Amino acid sequence: MEDEQIIQRTVEWIEKNLHKDIQLADVSTFSGYSKFHFHRMFQSVLHMSVDQYIRTRRLAASAVLLIHSDERILDIALNALFSSQEAFSRAFKKTYHLAPGEYRRIMRSVIFKQEEELFMQEMKGWFLSGSHPNHFRMGIDRQVVHTGKASGYIRSEFVTEPEEFATMMQQFKANNFIGKRIKLSCFLKCEDVEQFAGAWMRIDNQLGDVLQFDNMSNRPLLGTLDWNYYSLVLDVPPESKTISFGVLLQGKGEIWVNQFQFEEAPETSPTTNLEVMPELLDEPVNLSFEE
Repeated sequence: MEDEQIIQRTVEWIEKNLHKDIQLADVSTFSGYSKFHFHRMFQSVLHMSVDQYIRTRRLAASAVLLIHSDERILDIALNALFSSQEAFSRAFKKTYHLAPGEYRRIMRSVIFKQEEELFMQEMKGWFLSGSHPNHFRMGIDRQVVHTGKASGYIRSEFVTEPEEFATMMQQFKANNFIGKRIKLSCFLKCEDVEQFAGAWMRIDNQLGDVLQFDNMSNRPLLGTLDWNYYSLVLDVPPESKTISFGVLLQGKGEIWVNQFQFEEAPETSPTTNLEVMPELLDEPVNLSFEE
């Protein structure tokens, strides 16, 4: 996980400097590695180059401005550090399949005709669960976006106790991953989280017993953090039946998630499995209660 921690620190630096003319040399200097080594590391973890990541993030920010502001397309292009409106339009259309002006017109007409309650209907496959799900709200956010057109979020609304939590989650059959080591990755952003937030994944058997589990409780998201990359790695034993995953929020705050992705992880990748049951001792201890 050392490479991933380096990438997380670097992504955090990139997010803070997106408004600047960032070059690979700048990023590699911050990381402390050579350009060649860092490029390989970045591409291995995020499956894209540094330049691709920076351009994708700037285009996502531009897409939000096109919908939710009246800034001129030229100003948006220059703000995203493109040399001209034409260069910006070509890059934008390649990613969003519409020219910026068309995107602004079509997306505004689609979004502003929908009430927020209708966003829930778009969240195919997702459901809200937890200790007090009625004290939280999940939905689609088209303004706070990492890449693409939208992100999912959970926000506390009526939380009164710090132990209350909710999760936006999915479940599916484990059949296609039996005997494999799998990696769940995503981008997360949080705001004013007082207790705990993070992604999670769980592997259960037929009886619902937990075989593998990670909820990032040993590396929680707290306070306010910008978009960054996180991953969980678990084994799927032969007796596995169900894989559950999602994003959770305990207590007050808000968390956004974008780009969930599953992939098979090599055996050399360490798992992030957390022990959910105490380890059994080899023999009884302290039988006289004197220790």
